[in-house]
Amino acid sequence: MTPDGAHVLVVDDIEASRYVRTSWLRRGGHRVTEAVTGGEALDLLAAQEFDIVVLDVDLPDINGFDVAERIKGDPRTAAIPVVHVSAAFREAEDRITGLNRGADAYLTEPVDAGELMATVEAALRYYRARTLAERLADRLAKLTAGTMAINAATEFDALAAEAARATATVLAASATAIGPTADGGRWIARATVDGAVALARATEFDEPPGGLSAVADPPWNPGTPASVVVARGAPTRPAVLLAVAPEAVATDEDRNLLVQLAQATALAAEGLWAYVEEHKLALVLQRSLLPRELPVVPSLPMAARYQPASAHAEIGGDFYEVTRLGDRLLIAIGDVCGHSIAAATIMGEVRHALRAYAVEEEDPARILRKLDAMLSRFHSTKGLTTMCLLLVDPADGSTAVANAGHVPPLVAHRAGTDYLPVHGPLLGIGLPRPPSTHLVLPPGALVLLTTDGLVEHTGADLDEGMDLLRDAVRPDADMDALCDDLLERFGRDKKDDIALFAFRRPEL
Repeated sequence: MTPDGAHVLVVDDIEASRYVRTSWLRRGGHRVTEAVTGGEALDLLAAQEFDIVVLDVDLPDINGFDVAERIKGDPRTAAIPVVHVSAAFREAEDRITGLNRGADAYLTEPVDAGELMATVEAALRYYRARTLAERLADRLAKLTAGTMAINAATEFDALAAEAARATATVLAASATAIGPTADGGRWIARATVDGAVALARATEFDEPPGGLSAVADPPWNPGTPASVVVARGAPTRPAVLLAVAPEAVATDEDRNLLVQLAQATALAAEGLWAYVEEHKLALVLQRSLLPRELPVVPSLPMAARYQPASAHAEIGGDFYEVTRLGDRLLIAIGDVCGHSIAAATIMGEVRHALRAYAVEEEDPARILRKLDAMLSRFHSTKGLTTMCLLLVDPADGSTAVANAGHVPPLVAHRAGTDYLPVHGPLLGIGLPRPPSTHLVLPPGALVLLTTDGLVEHTGADLDEGMDLLRDAVRPDADMDALCDDLLERFGRDKKDDIALFAFRRPEL
């Protein structure tokens, strides 16, 4: 509605009656558009916005009752109040018919100025209250949806994008959101009213990439006025910022909505910061539990890699271990089931217990039995662990292998590449264990040990992933290059940690 009053459509085929009513309404501060027929009135309603319709019942083309019914049947105009005016006395049934078919009021001639104006003002009060309530409900629904999307963001770039989108949607104006990156930079997101978002790091805006052209004239370009809210979840945290054009925050309600969106964004950023710090702490803990360096054994060169899960996943319990037992090497790879700091700490216990048991026992199967008893007793519910142990003599390649529910060792040599047929139940459940398997690694053989994070793929079974890994390993491959290539091919964006260990018996 205009600041000076309502936009009124007066529909009457009698010029004198139309003139009188429009004169009264204009003197009352309203803007008036006139129509002579029902068809003309419907065309005007389709082309313009009106706040109320004063509608004669007797029209030359379409009955006024039918016009009112069409107005109320169109979702775009259903909320517009309709005041019927009958040029002559009508039966009560006609008044009932008019009200039942959509009219909000029904007047009969003679109508004086005071009665018409009072009826119009009463209908407008209801219309304005209803419009305001519907607008508020719509904005609150958009605020709720936007806040949920902000809180659901799992990365800082997604947070900036959702904050810009929510601001643009709620305030019906292009919006800019600036938030932190995990490495201390800034994400800038710009959104249009229809929800399109362009996102880039702050430095990339010096020369905008093509994607930013989708956002036309966003706020807070250099020299462009903007209404800005800055918020932070804690005094030591980087701030988040939301900006819109000044005309988008013309009322206290607009400003409050912008502040609420900024506060929600800051709180969501605080949650992401807490998760990033917890994840970094867990990674430091897990890495501290892994061997700092591999032993240098010219007769048995080796390589190892540990890759944590993707940034949004919890820490796991994957590990590898190499222990000298005289002239032989005890090589282990394992995975404590679960993804948490608890899994990482149990992994540390398992690794240290393995070293301790290896002082007294050299046979891999007997070592696994002792580890199984330890886990069953002290971690009966959370200590389920898979592990593969190999006791290798570099001098002649003689090897003893015992497996506890883990991916078997993959052996590649001139005669072919395949997994060793060694199996056994996982640790922590107290089941009988098979004896160690004894074999001799041929000269030039490359042995690859991995946790299941490398061979598991969404939508595929484990056997398919193991087949892909077998096909990717050659006996003559450089071990460091091979480990890097396997992580690049099979380990990207995984939700599980990956431990990878390779060693080779040199050619004679």
